Amino acid sequence: MDTISPPAQVAFVGLGVMGAAMAANILKAGFTLAVHNRSRGKAEALEAAGARWAASPAEAARGADCVGLCLPDTPDVEAVLFGPDGIAEGVGPGTVVIDFSTIAASPATGFARRMLEERGAHLLDSPVSGGPGGARDGTLTCMIGGDAVAFEAARPFFEAVGKTLTHLGPPGAGQVCKSANQLLVAATMQAVSEALALGRKAGLDPVAMRQALLGGSARSFVLENHAKRMIENTLQPGFRAELMRKDTRLSLGAMRDHGVFAPATAMAAQMMEALVNSGRGGMDSAALGLLVAELSGLEA
Repeated sequence: MDTISPPAQVAFVGLGVMGAAMAANILKAGFTLAVHNRSRGKAEALEAAGARWAASPAEAARGADCVGLCLPDTPDVEAVLFGPDGIAEGVGPGTVVIDFSTIAASPATGFARRMLEERGAHLLDSPVSGGPGGARDGTLTCMIGGDAVAFEAARPFFEAVGKTLTHLGPPGAGQVCKSANQLLVAATMQAVSEALALGRKAGLDPVAMRQALLGGSARSFVLENHAKRMIENTLQPGFRAELMRKDTRLSLGAMRDHGVFAPATAMAAQMMEALVNSGRGGMDSAALGLLVAELSGLEA
């Protein structure tokens, strides 16, 4: 399989916060890019920069060597791949389709099998970590499942959006790894929320407490970033709590499917359910700190 390098014709479908930034970096890398989104307004900046608007996922995929997509959930991915005017109607044999969405591993495996059987195209699952900042900077972590040869062929496409690229195994492997990633983030965020609440109730300055913790073994991405947002109450999304709830549900399902004893996953998932049910689903997931503070009898 030939390497897919600029200025090869490629496409991207799904221009939310993450997808739009990824598509912009693909365009900057020199690829010839077609884009599609449910609402065209989100494509305006990309069109101004030289991307071509496609009226449907099928049109975007037609003639493309590589197609990326980034969508909210499993039903969205299935519809864009196999629904009317979906990507499967436009791709040719040998095309590499890369799903950057976070969805359940079992459907991801089935989608890859179906794409290969029906169209002769390779579907890689590649959920990402790094948030909107990583998407803008092109430094995302890509957790990749699927055909290894197809991954190597699409490496230049991956390198336009990510810094850490890890091929983990067959279709679905990337989604299993992402479930583990989201568990670690959510469980750490719960611990950080409780630690800050403890400090406040004991009369400590949370800013000074965080600084002290960053100097020791407790240092983490969550303590560096999410704790700062909790303390400053800057909770506009980022990554919405309702999306983290979706992801922790996926983590819980993955643990169940593989028979893992997972009390931390269960707790993290329940806390995200509580956070969204408290009316904070549209806030950043770091709003978990607000919920823990509230349950601890503290004011925001």
